[in-house]
Amino acid sequence: MGTLYLRVNDAHQRLRGSPLAQVANRLEKEVVVSSIFGTNSIEGGTLSEEETQLALELDPAQVQGVEQRRALNLKAAYDLSRQAAANAGWCLSLDFILEAHAAITHDIPHERNRPGLLRDNPKGIATYVGDQAHGGRYKPPHFGRDIRLLLEALVSWNADLSKKGVPALIRAPLVHYYYELIHPFWDGNGRVGRVLEATILQRDGFQYAPFSLARFYLDHIDRYFTLFNVCRKADARRSETPNTDFLAFFLEGMLASLNALHDRVNRLVNILLFENDIKWHHDEKLINTRQYAIVSQVMAAGGPVPIEELRRAPWYLGLYNNRTDKTKQRDLRRLREQGLLKLDGGNRLWPGFVRLEGDKQ
Repeated sequence: MGTLYLRVNDAHQRLRGSPLAQVANRLEKEVVVSSIFGTNSIEGGTLSEEETQLALELDPAQVQGVEQRRALNLKAAYDLSRQAAANAGWCLSLDFILEAHAAITHDIPHERNRPGLLRDNPKGIATYVGDQAHGGRYKPPHFGRDIRLLLEALVSWNADLSKKGVPALIRAPLVHYYYELIHPFWDGNGRVGRVLEATILQRDGFQYAPFSLARFYLDHIDRYFTLFNVCRKADARRSETPNTDFLAFFLEGMLASLNALHDRVNRLVNILLFENDIKWHHDEKLINTRQYAIVSQVMAAGGPVPIEELRRAPWYLGLYNNRTDKTKQRDLRRLREQGLLKLDGGNRLWPGFVRLEGDKQ
């Protein structure tokens, strides 16, 4: 696991050294949407990633239904997390845990849950976590006073580890793991646990990846749920290192997230440079307005555009109203000659910055 830990730190430094400033706003928006979609889906949310993005753009007064409310609540919790991590004096506290829970479950109907209030099971009402498909069920503490004591102990333990120099890459997943075992609220525990993990990582200088982890957890949801039980059972057997498997899983997720973010930054920078290149070609009259529109539309498509589909598009037909087929063919040919568009073997158009199979290195 030591090698994996070093690889995560190396990937983090590589991301920090990339041209982030040029694309930071765009990258942050993408990460937030993907993360909220991921962490919501883990808990049974039904919004697609596209619907999640649309929900996050809503004014609070426009919210319709619980699913949109859940998405906006998570955005509020992420904002809270970022603000806390930016505070040099911040450290994990019970008040922060309660505040994060209040943000996440605000206006979400639930028979017993109250935003920002710890669970305190009435007599005869039992709480169980997990299922047989993921390693079994677990009965967390039931009484509010015990839950409070355990959370206070977790907060104190994290502070002690921090003072001893234990890095956030170790502390964050451990806090996440033990918080979930305490399971202090009636609803929202998973979402809160992932926000706590992300906040500790952000406070230590990690950007974007802490929230990107939610998507990794969703993509490996069975392992994610199962490992809580695997580690809990290892602890019950008095294993000397009961949490190693969860830590390794977390580090694997961080490495995958950081590498994906680095690739995305490079792609966004390529897009930005290409957009500037297109504009320069147009300003220098190397391409006409029709050609500029075609390249822009192909880029906006987010993927390859079949030529036949392009030729049927209303905007394309409008560009060439009263123009000959020869003009259409000439415009496309010159775009390809200048490297602004590429045509693959399937007769599909790509933006010029995309590397296709068979391109020269």
